Amino acid sequence: MLSNVAVVLNDRLAMFEFGVVCEVFGLDRTADGLPGFDFRVCGAEPRKPLRSTTPGISVTPDFGLDQLTKADLVAIPASPIGKYDDRVLEAVRDAADAGATILTVCSGAFLAGAAGLLDGRKCTTHWRYVDTLAATFPEATVDPDVLFVDEGNLITSAGTAAGIDACLHLVRREIGTAAANGIARRMVVPPQRDGGQRQFIEQPVPECSSLGLSTTLAWLTENLAHPHTVDELAARSSMSTRTFARHFAAETGTTPVKWLTTQRVLFAKHLLETTGMALERIAEESGFGSGALLRHHFQRQVGIAPTEYRRRFGAAG
Repeated sequence: MLSNVAVVLNDRLAMFEFGVVCEVFGLDRTADGLPGFDFRVCGAEPRKPLRSTTPGISVTPDFGLDQLTKADLVAIPASPIGKYDDRVLEAVRDAADAGATILTVCSGAFLAGAAGLLDGRKCTTHWRYVDTLAATFPEATVDPDVLFVDEGNLITSAGTAAGIDACLHLVRREIGTAAANGIARRMVVPPQRDGGQRQFIEQPVPECSSLGLSTTLAWLTENLAHPHTVDELAARSSMSTRTFARHFAAETGTTPVKWLTTQRVLFAKHLLETTGMALERIAEESGFGSGALLRHHFQRQVGIAPTEYRRRFGAAG
């Protein structure tokens, strides 16, 4: 069950990361048929303002640390690394021992580590801090590439917006796809992003300095079902094949073939999530041509078969 959510604040908290948790769990959306949470903001000294990293803004928690052991989820926003109240560390340890799931956003992973929760576990944090996290907690296994790591009762997320991914993942895991999709829709964010912190070069239409290339990529995403060649795409971009390949790698970080395959997998995921379309039809619509080829590329990129993905994340799942 996921009904009682406590956010524990440390001095000089990061406002965006705190806001992410508030946005997912703290707003009352029950009128829209979405789940409600008993949401409490906690600190070592209730009703005493805590500074944020944003000049001129402070946050006053209404509740004390005793609420953490009553929570199903304890969320830890980012704050400066290594500056933690011992009372907060003890309360987080006690909450974990009591069975709460601990979720960290960005550098919040360091607080969880200082509380002794990362040893022997897989985890992540913002890409700028992964080396520091690994050096500070050598018993932890730090993954530098993922958006978040789900270790059951410990979920750690990468920087800033990856906290949204982790929170929505937890909602999906505990309550279901419909709830996660509904909250995401209200937030106007994707309900799920797969991949890692490197995925930002794999977005459907990356921002390109080359107008011709940007136009070509936008056209490609609208015409995934058709076969394409590099020569054809180069001509559409008014470039030679060699120049097109060089510009493409510089702008997207990958090759045209790999980029196109990724977009086809992303579109296939969308169809699996939102329709009851047969697998062979999805293969045709996404440009793979056959179910066998779709299954091959889907398994390789997503890690599970298309049918299993639909079972987990489809609208009826």
